[in-house]
Amino acid sequence: MDKSPLWVNITDIFKGIVRLRTVVKKLEEQNNGERLTKEREYPIDDNFRSIENIKDRDFLEQIIPTKASIKEAIDIFYIVNASGVNLTEAELALAQISGYWAGARNAIKQKMFALESKGFSFNLDFFVYALLGVMYNVGSKMEKLHDESNKEKIQEVWGILDNTVLDYTMNIMQSRAYVDHTYEINSVYALIPIITYIYNKPSRKLDEKEIKRIIKWFYYSQIRNRYVSQLQQKLDKDLGIVVRSENPFDELLAIISEERPLEIKPSEFVGRSISHPLFSLMKFYFKSRNAICFGTGLSIRKNMGEKYALERDHIFAYSVLRDSEYYDMNNSHDYSLAQELTNRVMLTSFENRSKSAKFADFYLKEVKSKFPNALKLQSVPEEEELWKVKNYERFLEARRRMLASELNTFLQNITVTKEVKPEVDLKELIETGEHGHLEFKSTYKTMVK
Repeated sequence: MDKSPLWVNITDIFKGIVRLRTVVKKLEEQNNGERLTKEREYPIDDNFRSIENIKDRDFLEQIIPTKASIKEAIDIFYIVNASGVNLTEAELALAQISGYWAGARNAIKQKMFALESKGFSFNLDFFVYALLGVMYNVGSKMEKLHDESNKEKIQEVWGILDNTVLDYTMNIMQSRAYVDHTYEINSVYALIPIITYIYNKPSRKLDEKEIKRIIKWFYYSQIRNRYVSQLQQKLDKDLGIVVRSENPFDELLAIISEERPLEIKPSEFVGRSISHPLFSLMKFYFKSRNAICFGTGLSIRKNMGEKYALERDHIFAYSVLRDSEYYDMNNSHDYSLAQELTNRVMLTSFENRSKSAKFADFYLKEVKSKFPNALKLQSVPEEEELWKVKNYERFLEARRRMLASELNTFLQNITVTKEVKPEVDLKELIETGEHGHLEFKSTYKTMVK
């Protein structure tokens, strides 16, 4: 740009520092003094005139009095915004909140950046919905947050969300629901009922049964797209149940089951890409089983270092399927099968980059030899005949059935209490020692009182 006379600072045109003749002269100098043709000069002249004519245009202005209140200034902001790119209701509400609580935006942004550094990335709208949910138990009527009478209450609520509830919620999601990043979540707004429920608990802590019910509902809210449409209306309904019901997440789950069946069918996987929420559920399930990367043996939980970040790799390499005689990637059906989420597993970046496009039968044999349980932990069929390219569709069918069965069992068992029975009779293992203590027999040398 610096070397081209055609790139001109517009302010210099307004000030008269750069004129048409200035540009034309420089262009002629670059062209060994040859005069510029009219075909080239006229468009430049037209552009200069268009810029200079801006000074003659009328612009409406509204002067804000020096004694104007923040509220009056925000009202003008609303008027201006109405003629531009429309902001969301949450963004407009945050503007109003900032009018009576000057530090609101900075306080929320600090929390936003802190959570983002842990893998939980939210926009400002999410936090406004959290405030609305906790304060008024609704997902609509953002105007409830506009009034200055909220000032003391909203600061108190935000202090509790910031210092306790948000961190506790995200830690539950990470440690118990196996969510390591928000990109694994279909709709983050499913967290609003959970946040509201925890906020309303006197201790702001949950017991084991509550955690399991919440996680079960959360998973179904994702795969059954609870908040993908009609967000505000659904939050109104769900938040009302959260604050009134004794077993809110059982009721919320019943609402989902009324709209769509809870059972996952093998047919739901057909042609689905990794953007489908079923793929996130697969990852949560694999993490719950302590699944490992096929090449490094590392857990598929969040790992340290870019080399060991998780990636979603094809089992049957795309290039192998593309170059085979069985599939035409110009055909949409064949392409969707190649990219189907049932053809994916979780690997570390290091493994994904180093394994190259191996044939599935060769690669999976290697994996089974190195890590015998790795395939099972990521629900990969172990019948070797299915690993051949010609049997790819049979492989998909087998894995769809396997995943549907295992995921249904996983979801159903979240809230099932299992009775733990001892595998050995302790009476047979212990005897009374000289000093009246109980001593483990044989190799059990630990002394117990």
